[in-house]
Formats: sequence, C-alpha cells, structure tokens
Amino acid sequence: MSLIIYPLIAVSAIPFIRMEARLKQHYRHLESVFAKAKINLLYYASAVLKVDDGTSAITLEAGPAYHHGMGAVHGSVYFKMLDDAAYFAANSRVTDFFLVTTGFHIHMLRPVGSGTLRAEGRLKLCSPSLLIADAVLFNDAGKEIACGTGHFAKSKFPVNPLR
Repeated sequence: MSLIIYPLIAVSAIPFIRMEARLKQHYRHLESVFAKAKINLLYYASAVLKVDDGTSAITLEAGPAYHHGMGAVHGSVYFKMLDDAAYFAANSRVTDFFLVTTGFHIHMLRPVGSGTLRAEGRLKLCSPSLLIADAVLFNDAGKEIACGTGHFAKSKFPVNPLR
C-alpha cells in the first residue's frame, strides 16, 4: 500500500516545491534590487537585507558617518531602515508588482551612537488594495530603539520587467 501512496504524495508535492523555489527566487530578487539601488549605495552601502515569507531583516553598521550634529545616529537612518524592513516584508507576498509606501508612522524611542543596527519587518495585513507591515529597530544590545508601521499599495512597476 505504501508503494501506491508514496508516488501520489510525491506527485502532489511537486507543484508546492516549484512554488516554494519560485518564492525563494522572488526573495533573492528583492534582496538584489535592494543591494543595487542607487539610494542604498549612496545612503548605506554596508546594509544587508534578508527577505523571507512576510518578514525581512536589515543590518547596518552605524558609525559617525550617520551622526547628526549632536553625535547620535540621525533619525533619517531610523526611518529608512524601518520603512525598508516593513516594505520588503510586505513585498515578499506580492510577486507581480513593486509596492509604494502610502504612509508610515514612526516612534523614535532612544538615541544610539554607533554599533550594529537591525531592523525587522513583519507583514500584518495583506489585502488586494492595502498591505500593512510593522518594523522594529534594535541596537547591538538587542534593545528596541524605534518602531513603525507602514501602509503599502501596488505600483505599476513590475517586480521583474523581463517576465
């Protein structure tokens, strides 16, 4: 009996395996787009993005180059990391078009001078017209230093214009 069941399970699992492989390819494509974006090369070339299903994480070594006049990391770095983490968590579920940020609310909780910053994004809502994702920014001690929520919508730009 197991000889009959095994081929049926294997055959029915093939579409799932193909879909999973295509999703992983989509995640790697999003990471590549992030790494090659001119704003990221200019703004924070050392940042590394990892995307998975409904989640993302960005790490950045923050030092004096990111400081404002008072010697702490500028709030624009907080915002960009949070927005990008939430954005890529949301775009992980949208495989046909890039998203646009339609709104983002941020809470800056404490300053940080330097060290490794890590932003973690998580998709909260995925509907046909709106995606909502949260992001949290941590310092190198694992302490939360900022958080935010973003609203996103599909753009007219295909994720992969060659498809």
